Amino acid sequence: MFRLFVGIALPEEARDALAMLCNGLPGAKWVDPDEMHISLRFIGEVDGGTGQDIDSALCRIAAPAFSLTLSGVDCFAQASRVRVLWAGVGKEPLLVHLREKVESALVRGGLEPDRRKFKPHVTLARFKNGASDRLGTYMQRHSRFSCGPFPVTAFTLYQSHLGSRGAHYESLADYELERGAAHAPQPLAAPRACTRT
Repeated sequence: MFRLFVGIALPEEARDALAMLCNGLPGAKWVDPDEMHISLRFIGEVDGGTGQDIDSALCRIAAPAFSLTLSGVDCFAQASRVRVLWAGVGKEPLLVHLREKVESALVRGGLEPDRRKFKPHVTLARFKNGASDRLGTYMQRHSRFSCGPFPVTAFTLYQSHLGSRGAHYESLADYELERGAAHAPQPLAAPRACTRT
């Protein structure tokens, strides 16, 4: 079984800038900068055959490249407890367009629609027991955080490996933006690029 999601990898300079935010909050489980990304669609557990269908569907997406800027910090809370701290992604219509293309392709491929509202972000930290009382100070200190713009020329199908130290994300396939021909599906065993001409 594969635990899959679709996302956008971040360039090194963006990950370096985000890494500077990863301190100063007791109880935070900080995300390794090498694992930081922008999620487009969580898929979940699928078998190999479904994985091949997903790969084939994603490879047929034609969408333009674009640029993104990261801006500010915020959090997700559940039952009034902060669970996730994240960096925001500046508004970009072409990012929303790509996400809609990904969603449509996956639904056409047989997956259930994702009912959650798309909120592009980069997860910085998770909290098991809620955030410390220093969160307000932290948010104020980093409210003007900004990074970019940086180019987005591809999106990626990832496999998530869960472990005691958190999740590790393996790139299975890259899908280039701004180009157009499909490829013959290949096994998901090794990373590869889906290029279009």
